[in-house]
Amino acid sequence: MVRRACAVRRGRRWWLALCLCVSAVSAAVAAPAWPERLSAELERIDAAPDGPRIGVYVRALSSGESLSFRADQSWYLASTVKVPVAIAVLRGIARGAYTLDTPVTLRADDYVDGAGSTNSHAVGTALPIRTLLEQMIIHSDNTASDMLIGLVGLEQVNAVVTEVAPAGFGPITRLAEVRRATYGQLAPAAQRLAGRELLVLRQQRDDGARLQYLARIVQVPVSDFRLATLGEAYDAYYATGLNAGRLDAYGELLAQLADGRLLPPTQTRHLLGLMERVVTGPQRIRAGLPAGMRFAHKTGTQRGRFCDAGIVQPAGGATRVLVVACTRGELSLVRAERALREVGAALCRSGVLTQGVPDAPSCAVRLPAAGRAGAP
Repeated sequence: MVRRACAVRRGRRWWLALCLCVSAVSAAVAAPAWPERLSAELERIDAAPDGPRIGVYVRALSSGESLSFRADQSWYLASTVKVPVAIAVLRGIARGAYTLDTPVTLRADDYVDGAGSTNSHAVGTALPIRTLLEQMIIHSDNTASDMLIGLVGLEQVNAVVTEVAPAGFGPITRLAEVRRATYGQLAPAAQRLAGRELLVLRQQRDDGARLQYLARIVQVPVSDFRLATLGEAYDAYYATGLNAGRLDAYGELLAQLADGRLLPPTQTRHLLGLMERVVTGPQRIRAGLPAGMRFAHKTGTQRGRFCDAGIVQPAGGATRVLVVACTRGELSLVRAERALREVGAALCRSGVLTQGVPDAPSCAVRLPAAGRAGAP
C-alpha cells in the first residue's frame, strides 16, 4: 500500500513525496507489531526477582493475531473453570430443561469454603439458578458452583471443554473435590471429608492448626501424614492435572463464547453480562487497563496459583481482545496481583487495545520495580 502511494505521487514535488514515502516505510519497519512489543514486556514482568512466573495468551478477535507466552504449558486454572460450568448450565436453559428461576436444593455435600454467601444457608434451602450463577461468576462462590455442577453433571461440564479443545484441558471436578484431593495427599481418609468439615478446616488460623484439626478428624497423627506440609500437599495435587489446562485452549474457549459459538445469543449475553460484573480480583488485569474499557472476565485463586481471564472491549468499538493470564511459584497474593496488573498495563502499551498506537496516553505507565521480601 505504501509502495503504491509512492508510485502515484508524480509531478513537481515528486522528490519530496518520495522522501516522505521512504520515511513512512522506514517508520513502519522500525515500529514492532504489538505481539513483539508485548512479548518484551512479558519477559520483563516474568524476570522480576521477587515475582511469580507468568503464563499469558492474548488474541485480537477481529484479526486472529495472537501472542503466546508459555500458553502451551499446563496451568492450574482454579476458579476460571466456573465459566465452562456456567456454559453447561446455560445450555440446559437453552434447550428448555430448566429456567433461570428453577430452584436447586442445597445438600450437605455441596458445602465448600471460599468466597460468596451460599454456604451460609442451611441444608435444604432452595436457591434459583439465576442466583447461583450470579454467586458463582460474580463472587466466585464454590458452594454455588458445586450445586450447579450437581444440577448438570460433570460429564456435561467436561463436554464443553472437550468440544473446544480436546487435548487442552485436564478433567474438571467439583470444587469440594479439590479440597478432598488436596488433603487426601496427606491422609487417604481425608478424601471422605464432609462439607462442614471443609468449612471448619478453612477457619483454622494457619497451616499448623489445619493439620492438627485434620489429624483429629481422620484419626491419623500428623507424624504419620504422607507429606510434611500443606504446601507439599497442594503441589502434589497440582501435579495430578485436575482443573488445569493450556492457556491457549482457555483462550479458544473465550473466543468461541464471544463469537456466539457455544451458546445462543440470549445465553451468551447473559454470561458475558455476569462476567462484566465480577467483583473478585480488582487489582489484577482490570487495574492495568485504561478507564472506560469493558472487561468480561473470571478470576481464579488458590494457594500459589492466581489467574485472570476475559475479553477486553475498548471504547469506540475497537476490536475485542481476549487475554488469559496465570501465575505460579509465588504465595503472596499482593505480588501475584501486581504481576497480573502489569500484564494488563503492558497489553495496553503494546497497542493492541489502542488501534495500533503503542504507549498511548491512556495506558498506565510501567510500574517501578518492586523490592524484595515484604514489598507490596
